[in-house]
Amino acid sequence: MIPNTLTIAGVDPSGGAGILADVKAMSALGAYATAVIAALTAQNTQGVTGISPVPADFVRQQIDTLFADVRIDGVKIGMLGQEAVTTVVAERMAHFKPKHLVLDPVMIAKSGDHLLEKSAVHALREQLVPQCTMITPNLPEAGVLLDARPVETVKEMRQAAERLRRLMNHSDQRWVFLKGGHLPGSDCIDLLHDGDKMIEMPAKRIDTANTHGTGCTLSAALAALLPQYSNVPDAALAAKKYLYEAIARSGELTVGSGHGPVHHFHKLWPSS
Repeated sequence: MIPNTLTIAGVDPSGGAGILADVKAMSALGAYATAVIAALTAQNTQGVTGISPVPADFVRQQIDTLFADVRIDGVKIGMLGQEAVTTVVAERMAHFKPKHLVLDPVMIAKSGDHLLEKSAVHALREQLVPQCTMITPNLPEAGVLLDARPVETVKEMRQAAERLRRLMNHSDQRWVFLKGGHLPGSDCIDLLHDGDKMIEMPAKRIDTANTHGTGCTLSAALAALLPQYSNVPDAALAAKKYLYEAIARSGELTVGSGHGPVHHFHKLWPSS
């Protein structure tokens, strides 16, 4: 059965990040993608020039209307922007209880622009994180969630993964996917942790500026693949492999002059 997936996130008009990137990733990985728009941005590969919030009540209406009709097998949550929207999304996820709920705690764009109100961090940490089956913070986001300085070593990553897991529900099948791309060096080590197992997922760093929307793409890939795999580590490795190849093939695209997008359809489109 083809899974139905949902992304709740913001819109990036350039298509490299946010809902448009999520829909591309989910579609490329064999899922039927649906979307709830939580925020609007004026954005390109060079930066964000404006953010327009979506009223929290309308976000609620979008979610309720969708779930009233469509079976949703996996949900990815990305940019929420406001505290009120974060609270509404947390309330509706608690009500509908999707089997797979992946949170990418989007706080800062690749350009450095802030995408989440400071007042929303507490709601994210206290209301959404405990519900998730997986969270996918990068190292700066992990520091914000833990109210600590950013991690600087792999050893500190392990400690941070353990602390992040304690923010989640203590039942089984709750995972932290901690992304290590901000560490220096030629290797990119991600950690997958469920409170017991700590799985290292290393990869060689790719020398490219085309990294816009990598976090969005990974979390969307996870939401699409978790319903299709019998265990979480295999789904996580498949999502990481998909993103790695999408970055490696990103040079085949010519989109903008800043941080370009990854190639979501690298498996489906012919090589240039």
